[in-house]
Amino acid sequence: MPTPDSDRAGGESHRIGTHVARARLGAVVSAVVGILAAIALPFLPVQQTEARVSWPQNGSTTDVTAPLVSYTPTDLDIAIPCTAVREMAEAGGGVLVSTVPIGAAEPDRWALSARVIAGDGVEERLEVVARNTILLSTPVGSLSGTDCALSISSTPTQTVAAVTGSGGGDMEQVFDGDLRPQVVGVFSDLDGRAPDGLQVDATLDTRFTTSPTAVKLAAMVLAVLATTLALWSLHRLDATDGRRSRRLLPSSWWSFTRVDAVVVGVLGLWHIIGANTADDGYQLGMARAAGQSGYMANYFRWFGVPEAPFGTPFYDVLAWMTQLSTASVWVRVPALLAAILSWWLLSREVAPRLGVAARRTSLPLWTGALVFLAFWLPFNNGLRPEPVVATGVLLTWCSLERAIATRRLLPAAVAIVIAAFTVTAGPSGIICFAALISGARPIARIIADRARSVGRVALLLPLLSAGLVVLVAVFADQTFAAVREMQRVHAIGPNVAWFDEYMRYQWLFQDSTDGSLARRFAVFTMVLCLLTVIVALLRRGRIPGASLGPTRRIVGVTIGAMVLMMFAPTKWTHHFGIYAGLAAAVAIAASVAVAPAVLRSRRNRALFAAAVMSVLAISFAGRNGWWYVSSYGVPWFDKPPSIAGHGFAVALLAVAVLLLGLAAWFHIHPHASTRTDKPSRLWSVPPLTIAAAVMVAFEVLSLAKGAVSQYPAYSVARSNIDALTGAPCGLAHDVLLETDPNASMLQPLSGDIGAALSAGGVVGFTPNGVAQDLTPDTEEVASGTANTVDRTNADQDTSGGTAGTGGGFGGEGINGSTVALPFGLDPGTTPVLGSFGEGEIATVTTDWYQLPEPDSAGSRGDIVSISAAGRIRSVNPDGIEIYGQSLLLEYGASNTDGTVTALGSAVPIDIGPTPSWRNMRVPLDQLPPEADVVRIVATDNDGRPEQWLAFTAPRVPQTQTLQEVLGHDTPVLLDWAVGLNFPCQHQMLHANGVSEVPEYRISPDRPLAVVTGLWQDHYGGGPLGWTQLLLGARTIPSYLANDWDRDWGSIEQFVPINREAEPAQINTSTVTRSGLWTPGPINMAS
Repeated sequence: MPTPDSDRAGGESHRIGTHVARARLGAVVSAVVGILAAIALPFLPVQQTEARVSWPQNGSTTDVTAPLVSYTPTDLDIAIPCTAVREMAEAGGGVLVSTVPIGAAEPDRWALSARVIAGDGVEERLEVVARNTILLSTPVGSLSGTDCALSISSTPTQTVAAVTGSGGGDMEQVFDGDLRPQVVGVFSDLDGRAPDGLQVDATLDTRFTTSPTAVKLAAMVLAVLATTLALWSLHRLDATDGRRSRRLLPSSWWSFTRVDAVVVGVLGLWHIIGANTADDGYQLGMARAAGQSGYMANYFRWFGVPEAPFGTPFYDVLAWMTQLSTASVWVRVPALLAAILSWWLLSREVAPRLGVAARRTSLPLWTGALVFLAFWLPFNNGLRPEPVVATGVLLTWCSLERAIATRRLLPAAVAIVIAAFTVTAGPSGIICFAALISGARPIARIIADRARSVGRVALLLPLLSAGLVVLVAVFADQTFAAVREMQRVHAIGPNVAWFDEYMRYQWLFQDSTDGSLARRFAVFTMVLCLLTVIVALLRRGRIPGASLGPTRRIVGVTIGAMVLMMFAPTKWTHHFGIYAGLAAAVAIAASVAVAPAVLRSRRNRALFAAAVMSVLAISFAGRNGWWYVSSYGVPWFDKPPSIAGHGFAVALLAVAVLLLGLAAWFHIHPHASTRTDKPSRLWSVPPLTIAAAVMVAFEVLSLAKGAVSQYPAYSVARSNIDALTGAPCGLAHDVLLETDPNASMLQPLSGDIGAALSAGGVVGFTPNGVAQDLTPDTEEVASGTANTVDRTNADQDTSGGTAGTGGGFGGEGINGSTVALPFGLDPGTTPVLGSFGEGEIATVTTDWYQLPEPDSAGSRGDIVSISAAGRIRSVNPDGIEIYGQSLLLEYGASNTDGTVTALGSAVPIDIGPTPSWRNMRVPLDQLPPEADVVRIVATDNDGRPEQWLAFTAPRVPQTQTLQEVLGHDTPVLLDWAVGLNFPCQHQMLHANGVSEVPEYRISPDRPLAVVTGLWQDHYGGGPLGWTQLLLGARTIPSYLANDWDRDWGSIEQFVPINREAEPAQINTSTVTRSGLWTPGPINMAS
C-alpha cells in the first residue's frame, strides 16, 4: 500500500521526468530550427546595389573616369552611329570610344578601343580591338545608310561586334570566351554634343555590395535565438545530475599579483614603444575602405573581392574603430586586450588545471609568463588576426576542460561556438579544431553517460547548432555564390601546398625580419618545451605534480595545431603568433617537468640547460630585426648582435658546448651520475625562465634604445606618444616634401646658371653624359618576407624604382642637355653634367653657389641636396664605404673681394638606389657656421662602362611636412606596408565598384616597395593595375626630418593622362538576388 513518503517520491520523480522531457524536447526542436536556419543563410536572398555607368553624360562627349575595382564590368554594350564614324574619318581619324585614356601605354592589351584609322595613303578603316583581339575591321566607305550603326556587346561568355543597317551589308563577328575589357572610364576624340545613337552602357560588378533582405534578417535572428534556446535546454539537461553549477569566473579572476603586474606592465609598455607587425597597414586599409564600399574588400589585391568567410566579426570591429580614430595606439587596442585576456586565462584557468605544482609554486607561472611575453611581443602587437586566434584557442581549451571537469556539456557547446568564431578571424583559426579534437574522447564519454537518461539526439543537436550559428556572421551580407567567387579569385595566389609547411620553419632561418632572433627564440622555445614534456611523459608515464589528462591534452592541442597549420594557404612566419598562449601553457608544464624536485639527475639538468643555450645561440644568429619603421634606431636591426666583432651567438654556442661537456662528465662519473640529492642554489636556477627573461628584457630594451637614439627624429614610441598627446598623424609629421625643387635651387656666384656646373674646369663630363636606362639595380628580397609573390610575367616591375627616376630623353635644357630630369626639375633652369660613355678619367669642379642667408635662429636650412645618378662613392651609417666615383660637396667662406676661402669638403649621404636619379644630401649642421658657399667636385677614375656619375646643381630644399601638403582630404593610394604609419591621410576609397582617383601614392623603403609593387600590380588584381592606365606620375623629393640618411620610402604625385576627364556619374538601383545568383566570373586574364 502506497505511503505518503512514497507518493511524494513518486511525484518528485514524475516532476523531474517531466522537466527532463520538456528540456529534451526544447533542445531537439530549437536545435533543429537553429541548424536549418543557419544552413539556409548562404542561399537566402540579399539586396544588391546594382550600379551602371552610361555615356555620354549630360548629352556631352566629355571624357569620364570610372576605374573599376574589378577591372572589368559584368557586361558592356556600345552603340556608335556610322555618321560619327564618317565624321571622324573626315577629321583625319581618331578614337570613337576607348575604355582607357587616349595616350595610355599599351591600350589594346587590356582595354577596348573603337577607332578610325585614316591618313595620307591609308585606307580609312573602322577598327575595334579588345584585349589584343581585332573584333572588327572594315572600310569606312562601306558604312552607309541613315540607320547604320556599330554595336559591341561583351559578356563573360561571348563578345559580339556587328554593323547593322549599312548599305554595304550587315556584318557580325562573334568571339566565344571572356574578352570583356578593362575599364577605367570612357574616352573619345569626339567633341561637343553627343551624336544621336552614341551610347556606352556598362554594368559594374557590385555583386559583393549587398545587405540582408527581411527574410534573411529573420532567419539570422531565428538562428541565434533558436541556438540560444537549444543551449539553455542543454544547460537544463546538464542540471539533471543534481549538482550545483560552478561560478563562471572563480574568485582568482579578481586578484592581482606581482606576476600580473609584470605581464600587464610589459604589455602596456610594448603597446607604446613596441614593434608593429607586417600586415598592420594591410588590415587598416581594408577596415578604412569597408565603410564606403559596403563590404570588407581585400583592398590591395584580388580585384577587391571580400575576405568572407574570414574576417567577420573581427575585421568589422576594426572597421568600426576606424570611424573614431585611425591612430595606431587606438586601433591596436584589441590586440592588447587579447593579450591581457590570454594571460588571465593562462594564470587563472590553464596553470591551475595543469596540476598542483603549477598552483603551489610560483616558478612555473613565472616561466609561462615570460615565455608568453617572449612570444607575444614579436608577433602580436598589431592588427593581424593572430592575437584573436591565440586567445580563441585558449578559450576553446579552457571551455572544454571545464566541460570535462564538471561533466557538463554546455561548456563544450560554448567551446564549439568559440572555435567556430575564431576560425572566422583568419584561416589560422583552424587550430581551434585541435582543441576540440583533444577533448573529444572525454566529451564523448560524458555524452554516452548522459544519453542513458536523456538520449543522444537531445545532446548532439545543440552541439551541432552551436557550431553552425557562426554562419550568421559569415553570411550576414554575403551569399554562397559570392564566397565561391572569392575562393576562385584567390587562385591567383600566393597559395602554398600543405606538404610545403616546412617552409614556414625554413623562413625562420632566413637573414631577414621574418627570421629575426625574437621570432626564432619564441618558436624554438615552444618546440623545446614541447619535446621536454613529451619525453617526460614517455619516460615516466606522468610528470610528478602535473595533472596527466590536461597535460596530455595541452600537448595534443599544440601538436595538432602545428599539423592543422599545414592547411593554411600561406606560410609566413607571422602566423606563429597563434601559438603564444599554447607555448606559454606548454612552458608551464615543461617548467614542472625540469624542476629540481622532479628532474634530480645532474646530467639531465645540464642537458636541458645546454638545450636552452642552444636555442639562444640559434636565435642570436639572426638579426635583431623588426618590421619597417619599427627598426629605426634599434641596435643590430640588420645583423646578428655582436660586440667588437664577437657575435653573441658564438659565445652562447660555446656555453652550450661546455654544458654538454658537463653533462657528459656527469654521465661518465661513477658518483656524480647517480647523485639525486637536493641541488645547490646554482643548479636550482631555472635556465628556461632565465633565458625567457633575458629575451624579453633584450626586446624591450632594444626598442627603448631605438626610441631614445632616434629622438627627436621619428620612432614608433615617439609617434604613439604624439598620438596620445593630440598629434596622431605618425610619419606624416616627419616626412618633409620638397614640392618645388626649382625654387630651392642655389644660385652661382657668377650668375651664369647654364655654365656654372663647369665653371671651375671640366674634363670628360658632358651635358648628355647620362645613361638612357637608369633602372635600379635588383633589390634582393629575402625569401619568406611577408606578402612576397613570385614574378610571373616579364613586364612585372621588380626594381622598386620611383616615377621619373629611370632615365630617358627630355627637352633641351639650359646647358644643351636632352636628359630627362627627375623630380619635376625644370630643364630650362637646371644644368646637367655626367661622365657616362667617357671611358677616361673625368673631372669637374663647379662654380661656388651661395647658401641662403641665416634665419633668426642662425640656420641656413636643413640640408644641401644634389640630384645625382650613376654609381657614386658613399659611406653607409655603419661607416662602410660603398665603392663608386667621387662626388664631394666643398664648402667655403666668401670674402669681401669676391674670392672664396675653401674650408673643407663633405661626402654626401646616398640612400640609393643606384644608378637611378636620387637626392644625395649633406646636413648643413655639419658645415661650420662661417661657411656660406658650396660647390661640387666630381671625379670619375674608373673607365668601366657601368662606373659613371651625373649630377645637377645643388639645392637647399624648401620643405613642408607631408601632412601640411596632403592634409586630411587629398585622396592617396597608400601601399599596404605604410597604412598604419600615415593614419591621417585620406585613403583612396571605392564604392559601387568604382574607385576614387588618387592624387598621390605613398610607398615604403625600397626593399619593401619591391614587395608592395608586385603584390598590388595588374597580375594580382591590385590598384596599380588601373592607376598605370589612368595616371602618370612624378616622384617628389622627400626626406625624414632629423634622420637624413634614412630611406623612409617615397611619395609620387599622380598626373592624369587625360586632365579634362571628369568623374563619371554612377546610376544605382537596388535589386533582390538569390544566394546562388552570379553575374559571371571576374575576368582574371592578364
